Amino acid sequence: MENHNFYMKIAYNEALKAYKIGEVPVGSIIVVDNRIVAASHNMIEKQNDPTCHAEILAISQASKILNNWRLSKAILYTTLEPCAMCAGAIIFSRIKKIVIGTHEPDSGCCGSVIDLLNNQYLNTNVEVLWLYDKDCSDLVTKFFQSKRKIK
Repeated sequence: MENHNFYMKIAYNEALKAYKIGEVPVGSIIVVDNRIVAASHNMIEKQNDPTCHAEILAISQASKILNNWRLSKAILYTTLEPCAMCAGAIIFSRIKKIVIGTHEPDSGCCGSVIDLLNNQYLNTNVEVLWLYDKDCSDLVTKFFQSKRKIK
């Protein structure tokens, strides 16, 4: 039995790590057979690399640990709805299911703006579970409010 709230809390703890170092607070974990195999958070600023999103880093980590780029038994938990780049990585890594903590109304690609994961034109079909988590939402809001105050 999957405990979505438990796993989302771990992803949230990853997002807190990003927040504390000035990164957009997104955290992701990958679970296979009720075992966490990867955990990461945004590292774009720290690595000076626009591809260092939490989801991409977790997918890369899980692929190395499992010695397989096909993550067809994996569930990805992420605190913020994935962007187009991350949605593409989810599709190409063949992740079967994602659980999302909060929506991204500006660039979300799992249903908020567009839906790349379930798209008839792309022939994609990834199970998406929206698990609204107030902590995930509040952390992103707090981060961007603090950035606006600085400017």
